[in-house]
Amino acid sequence: MRLAVTGSIATDHLMVFPGRFADQLLADRLDSVSLSFLVDALEVRRGGVAANICFGLGLLGSQPALVGAVGRDFAEYRAWLEDHGVDTASVLVSQTRHTARFLCTTDDAQNQIASFYTGAMAEARNIDLAPVADRLGGLDLVLVSPNDPEAMLRHTAECVRDGHPFAADPSQQLTRMDGEQIRSLLTGATWLFTNDYEHDLLLSKTGWSEAEVLDRVGAWITTLGEKGVRLEMAGMPTVHVPAVAAQQVVDPTGVGDGFRAGFLSGLDQGLPAERSMQLGCTLATFVLESQGSQEYSVDPARFADRFTEAYGPVAAAEANLFRTVHTGQFAL
Repeated sequence: MRLAVTGSIATDHLMVFPGRFADQLLADRLDSVSLSFLVDALEVRRGGVAANICFGLGLLGSQPALVGAVGRDFAEYRAWLEDHGVDTASVLVSQTRHTARFLCTTDDAQNQIASFYTGAMAEARNIDLAPVADRLGGLDLVLVSPNDPEAMLRHTAECVRDGHPFAADPSQQLTRMDGEQIRSLLTGATWLFTNDYEHDLLLSKTGWSEAEVLDRVGAWITTLGEKGVRLEMAGMPTVHVPAVAAQQVVDPTGVGDGFRAGFLSGLDQGLPAERSMQLGCTLATFVLESQGSQEYSVDPARFADRFTEAYGPVAAAEANLFRTVHTGQFAL
């Protein structure tokens, strides 16, 4: 599948607060919060939604084209991604700005408070998808993930204009964009991704009902954390896929990106949506069990064992995981 993943490319600065944010919030002072959290740990990791998704796809044997904007400080990060199967030829390098920064603090209850510095990502609005399509010989799917809002709107409009199937993943940018912009992002999408909270926020900001959204997209996938994933399509029964139980919860950063990578890998193999969702849930657990969103590895045998334990041998056979274990690598 000729897949272009558009979105943010960033460096993550991940911190841990040894307590609960909720214990520091005063109910009668929420209109004037002024807090500083003394953290015990700092990890500097590679991140950004599009880069995280491409990294996961590369581990599973796909060859996604990463599309986004970075600074001149990207050289080491580029080499890392290319070493893990990611095509970075369509990444725009800014001459004036640094690569974006994500700063996130996680408490003992896995709640997070984060800030995002745009940096070079603001120049993603200057990227044209036509040269990407020409270079790849066409585009079978374009994922429009969180990015500079103008870039997201531009890429969506280009997909509609040029007939490229696309997946809408507004995620974190739902808080930044207004209802009209969000409606433009999702109308005509083959796939729509949100988490449970974003599901309701999208409805609130667009003013549409669930049925009205489903009339405008091919399918709506909502991640539900430890409760798994839900798939909705107009006129079809809802499909629920349970999560893969984590052996240990280390860091939730990038878990949703891991799900999307696994899901898109399933589509790349030609698998149906339910099996692709199961692949996504399995990969998401690998991310959850590691510190940082690109610090995990995928051993085929271990991956197959976790998948089979969660979904059974029939599902594993249909997902072609037995052949994967036999060959010792992911070869789609």
